Amino acid sequence: MVLEATVLIIDNSEWSRNGDYTPNRFQAQIDAVHFLFGIKRSDNPENTVGLVANGGESPDVRVSLTADLGVMLKGMQGLEIRGESHFDTGIQIAQLVLKHRANKHQKPRIVAFVSSPIAADEKTLVKLGKKLKKNSVSIDIINFGEIAVNEQKLTAFIEAANNNDTSHLVTIPPGPHVLSEQIRASPIAGELSSAMGGGGGGGEFDFGMDSDMDPELALALRMSLQEEEERQRREAAQQSGGSGDAANQGGAGDDGDAVMEDLDEDEQIRRAIQMSLMESGSGNDQSDDVVASLIGGLPGVDKDDPELQDALGNPDQSKDRTGGPSSKDGSQGK
Repeated sequence: MVLEATVLIIDNSEWSRNGDYTPNRFQAQIDAVHFLFGIKRSDNPENTVGLVANGGESPDVRVSLTADLGVMLKGMQGLEIRGESHFDTGIQIAQLVLKHRANKHQKPRIVAFVSSPIAADEKTLVKLGKKLKKNSVSIDIINFGEIAVNEQKLTAFIEAANNNDTSHLVTIPPGPHVLSEQIRASPIAGELSSAMGGGGGGGEFDFGMDSDMDPELALALRMSLQEEEERQRREAAQQSGGSGDAANQGGAGDDGDAVMEDLDEDEQIRRAIQMSLMESGSGNDQSDDVVASLIGGLPGVDKDDPELQDALGNPDQSKDRTGGPSSKDGSQGK
């Protein structure tokens, strides 16, 4: 998110009465100012925007740098079409407004609408462009209306002011299209209008609200949505990577714990020994000796107890208990 202070320069000269743009050149600029304010504030809540009208006897600062849409709308009220345009003077006044911005961390930028012939010669504009470049002020020019008259001058001006492709000249021919829509598809808006879901300037985006009315809320909702999507991706990756093994091990462990809790202390010891032998894979005669030695060392445990032998799976004792010749019952019978 770029931190910027931007001054918009509107051309409210008599040339803006022409109706070759919808609804006319002046109203098309008003709509575009609303759009540009929206995308600047949506890009970063700390961005500020000002407005200069360069028609009449001299350019007029209508709105100093502000982050409040209400202040911007109030500044545009009462703005009238009058006189001639003072393009070069308006640029210099905008530069002074940016020089006195409160937050010096903001990058200065000027966005100027040109809908009337520029009176200044090309040499003067090139000199002004170099001054902007020296002071690290980026500028975007929206050339519409008197395109053929201004094209060469504005091209030379942008070439002089451009620094690492931070300044742009956008030429918009007349037609039934809306001026703000053409700006949205230009490098002036760039990725900012895409981030707003193709909206801006009063348009609604994914959350069904006007992002211009509360840019801070719109930005917070967008960031919250991105964080939630990232969290869901992480959870899905964790579940797909280790859910199978964890479920199998967890299920067996839970069942074993439930059974062990129901047994007395001696039986728990017997089960623990048996499970240890099963895990180590000991099923031969040596394991029987290990069992006998372990059980013989336990206090109060009779290693010859038939129930213990049966629990340990002793086949010889099982035969004795079923009536074999070596069983206690058989010996007593004889």
